[in-house]
Amino acid sequence: MSSAKTSEEARWLGVVAATAGVAGAIGVVGAAAGAGFVTLLKRQAAHARDVIGKPLGEEAIDADKVYRKTYGGTPVELLVLGDSIAAGLGAETKGGTLGARLAKGTAKALQRPVRLRTAAVVGAETSMVPAQLESLPESYRPDVAVVIVGGNDVTHRVPQKDSTRVLGEVIDALRERGAEVVVGTCPDVGAVRPLPQPLRSLGRRIARQLADGQRETALARGAHVVSLSDVVGPFFITNPDEMFAIDHFHPSAMGYKRTAKAMLPSVLAALGQVHKVPFGHHLPELPPEAEEPPALEDADDPDRQP
Repeated sequence: MSSAKTSEEARWLGVVAATAGVAGAIGVVGAAAGAGFVTLLKRQAAHARDVIGKPLGEEAIDADKVYRKTYGGTPVELLVLGDSIAAGLGAETKGGTLGARLAKGTAKALQRPVRLRTAAVVGAETSMVPAQLESLPESYRPDVAVVIVGGNDVTHRVPQKDSTRVLGEVIDALRERGAEVVVGTCPDVGAVRPLPQPLRSLGRRIARQLADGQRETALARGAHVVSLSDVVGPFFITNPDEMFAIDHFHPSAMGYKRTAKAMLPSVLAALGQVHKVPFGHHLPELPPEAEEPPALEDADDPDRQP
């Protein structure tokens, strides 16, 4: 068995291990039934591994550049951190990645160019995001940072308290750099069709619990939050052939288009361009007297580095 398959199997068996307690809790049907339930989940995880595979590889397209230069003026600095979704794995062109679509949408709304910088890494867990931020020059000051992470925490059985703690630290570090932050919470794992039932339902429950914890942590730290399972999850469930890439796991070009469109209101709200957000978007909970990060107008600071 290849190392790639071994790794993928370990990930899906991680979901099984994380939910094995459910079987143990079914005391009324006895230990034998519980053991049979776990065995079923392991078989389903192995099947999902074989179906998904890694046809997209492990490197996303590099889409970093200044978008819509023709608008003129100092570019808005957009930073994207997180996992394979944040990196845009599954997009077939630079312009089809999540970061590029957010950059173009933001540029159009503001009539200003946007410089995209992507530090997201395919396969990243929340614990790896601080290293992504540390890889950037100390002088780099993003106007807005988008963070999407959580799916790998679910499949790798990372305790929710550890994931949310690190997410909070990342938000604090970004705000110290003067950035507004937009967090896209853990997507709906239950939308992944290669996961059979009951594994799919169990994965969905774990992902939802993590997303809830991410939302609470992010809002308390002054970040804007987009509940991805609410704003785009239904599209992935009802239109899987269009929304998923060939691995049936990562978003397709259409999936990224929908996700970027859904996230854009919170990005614009973070930049002070809109004051009302639609369903599934959540405004930060910092009190009015809390210190606010530098406004977008400060983007003309001559000391700003690309």
